[in-house]
Amino acid sequence: MLTKIFPFLDWFKNYTTVRLKMDAAAGLTVALVLIPQSMAYAQLAGLPAYYGLYASLLPPVVAALFGSSRQLATGPVAVVSLMTAASLESIATAGSAGYLAYALLLALLVGIIQFVIGTLRLGVVINFLSHPVVNGFTNAAAIIIATSQLPKMFGVAIDKADHHYQTVIWTLQAARHYTHWPTFLMGGVAFTIMIVLRRLYSRIPGVLAAVVVTTILSWAFQFDQHITIHKDAIQDSNVKVLLDTFNDAQEMLPRLEKKRNEAAARQIRFKAHGQTIAMLDAKRDVGVLNIKIDQFKYRVALTRRDIRRQLFYRRVSSNGTISFASRKEGTSSGNGRERIWRIDIGNSPLDLNHIPFSGGGQVVGQVPRGLPSLTRPVIDVHVLGPLFFYAAIIALLGFMEAISVAKAMAAKTGQRLDPNQELIGQGLSNIVGAFTSGYPVSGSFSRSAVNLQAGAMTGMSSLFTGIFVLFALMFFTPLLYHLPQAALAAVIMMAVVGLVNVHGFIHAWRAQPHDGVISVITFVATLAFAPHLDRGILIGVGLSLLVFLYKSMHPRVISLSLSPDKRLHDALTHGLKECRFIDVVRFEGPLFYANSSYLETQIAKHRQNKPRLKHILLVADGINDMDASGQEMLSLIVDRVRSAGIDISLCGVHHPVMTVLKRTHLLKKIGKDNIYPNVDMALRTIHAKTHEEKDEAECPLTRVVYRNTNF
Repeated sequence: MLTKIFPFLDWFKNYTTVRLKMDAAAGLTVALVLIPQSMAYAQLAGLPAYYGLYASLLPPVVAALFGSSRQLATGPVAVVSLMTAASLESIATAGSAGYLAYALLLALLVGIIQFVIGTLRLGVVINFLSHPVVNGFTNAAAIIIATSQLPKMFGVAIDKADHHYQTVIWTLQAARHYTHWPTFLMGGVAFTIMIVLRRLYSRIPGVLAAVVVTTILSWAFQFDQHITIHKDAIQDSNVKVLLDTFNDAQEMLPRLEKKRNEAAARQIRFKAHGQTIAMLDAKRDVGVLNIKIDQFKYRVALTRRDIRRQLFYRRVSSNGTISFASRKEGTSSGNGRERIWRIDIGNSPLDLNHIPFSGGGQVVGQVPRGLPSLTRPVIDVHVLGPLFFYAAIIALLGFMEAISVAKAMAAKTGQRLDPNQELIGQGLSNIVGAFTSGYPVSGSFSRSAVNLQAGAMTGMSSLFTGIFVLFALMFFTPLLYHLPQAALAAVIMMAVVGLVNVHGFIHAWRAQPHDGVISVITFVATLAFAPHLDRGILIGVGLSLLVFLYKSMHPRVISLSLSPDKRLHDALTHGLKECRFIDVVRFEGPLFYANSSYLETQIAKHRQNKPRLKHILLVADGINDMDASGQEMLSLIVDRVRSAGIDISLCGVHHPVMTVLKRTHLLKKIGKDNIYPNVDMALRTIHAKTHEEKDEAECPLTRVVYRNTNF
């Protein structure tokens, strides 16, 4: 009983020093991959890089302690990180205090959903995300993740558009003129190291090597260059105007948003008191203010774009005064290698006394040393609705990824898995992460594979991974300052290569053409609606449900006849001759309210196609269940068929269906003599009755061998 509540107790059965050493070695190996990956995925989620380290500290340990898989490596993963960014960007600005707070709340919601589903033993809910949907979404997500890192690879700063493909176009346009070549080269170095090591020296962690080398290069060549100056130090008057315009527009936005919220509150209050005219006036004010807010946001975006396009040369006068001249106005030192400077501008108004300038590439920067502080996620009722929706999707997607990885590991180790227990483990890991500055996590395929290959025997390897991350946070965070963001972008892009699975589309199409179509549509919809990734998933799930409903409402109804191999087959598919007097009909699926009328329609068609029909034999071995609507329709079919002078019998009736026939007295109407155990016995009895006129030279239904029937 205790092992069901505390699965980790099983680890210590026959646990030896050798196993401990293997778990420790595996934990260290995974940590060497996890630390740089987690920082990269945190940036993908729109969070500071060190939040990835926080999410890699306790969540992997908790997931291992309470999950059922012994080799599953939990932590930040690409798809979940992308979904985190998609869910938060619609309600808060990336990097803001609200964004960070909502990330914790999202992790809490994801954890609660997973924990509740697992506790209630409802892991089957994951089946709502069919394989074609997941395949289409994952392939699209891989492309979105990879292309989202292009600005960091080219060293350009752009605003995100309403659609991801537009953002990519803007990035490429900016890269044509404003690529920061040192940044691009740093990303190229990271790519080269990872590719070479993967192909030639696979035992060496390529991610770690790329991070170490690029960090050393960044430190040695002073890749990071930042300075703050007064507005008056900028020599270009047009730039000063742009800065003033940007600040004015930024400062107007909160004022307008405050007025809009006040007007919305008045509208609600007037409506509650029945003051229609005042309510309409307030509604008009809300509409006008929304238009003004959109106008100022557009002005901010345009001004920010123009400021980012400005390039400067740094000038130092004889008295040491620093100034910046626009590239078009200034002249280089003549060697063509003079450093180019840009204004660092984000989503907040600039302090004109301390304008930030950057003359190098972007690095991770200062990483707080020590453990994350215990935090309590702030419950904001205004965002719970949209966040809960995204949390449900992340919970299902994350668990599907985790359980798929766990099953792959179990297939190699022979371990038995409990999907519901895995849900509990993943849920608790996200809940704990929410209180330790983490964000949603899941099982990682790449790190789980590393864990298994390194010889992990139990979940103790994840415990050792957490210990090594702890040491990194306590003692090694200063070393991460010079880590180029381009290197982290390269890490992400290399990691998502494994998510691209073109064969998945082919496999889905070969299984069922409609599955292939669903997979392609989900893929296209996800790409088209990005960053609103939920829409792509919803479209895929909706299509899957529609196909399911259609197939449920239109089950397979076939006429059987004897083939040359003396077995019953679908007469239409195999081009078999049918008996004119007996129609052997097989219904495949439960007979219930959604498809009962379909059976009646098919029976009517069969009667029309056979004017001399005397008997209908309903092969019921494909009917595994029957509800009240199905029973009523079957009763109606019996009445209509017999009123037309045609008899009807059933064979191969399963026990649950027979129980319904007895309880509703339909069995009495049909007659016990018309219920046969199999089709062979039925035809032996029916044949003589229906062929009394003997005007059919040879009946196609004779010499049936039912036990060898192949439909």
